Amino acid sequence: MELRSVEELMDLLSACRRAADGPGDDPGADLDHALRTAALLRRSRPADKELQLAGLVRPVGHLLCPSGATGRAERTADAVRPLLGARVARLVAARPCPGPADEELLSLRDADEEARVTGLDAGVLEDWRTVLELVAERHARLGAVD
Repeated sequence: MELRSVEELMDLLSACRRAADGPGDDPGADLDHALRTAALLRRSRPADKELQLAGLVRPVGHLLCPSGATGRAERTADAVRPLLGARVARLVAARPCPGPADEELLSLRDADEEARVTGLDAGVLEDWRTVLELVAERHARLGAVD
């Protein structure tokens, strides 16, 4: 699946609000976590919209690959690449490993971990529409070459 519009992505993220991973799981917990992750990245790296969106779009993988975690990150990356660009896709697909690592991946991992324990009010999904539109427009304006 390739996402071609911000509206498609917003619909998919909204569907994450209603989905649960398994019996007893809280529907929307993944999206709430992603909203907190993106909000924390907005605070720590306010100019890096692509990094913020990498934190936001991760729950899409639960809908694209519901049967298990294998391949979720890659499927999410493939889905968002046409809309948000190669950098967002790379950040979504990457898994930080021990040792010297990419600073942006460490920021993403740290925000992801902090979002698990913080009671941060991260707002609502609709708050991110403008950022999604800006990044998608910028990516389209660059001729999707990256």
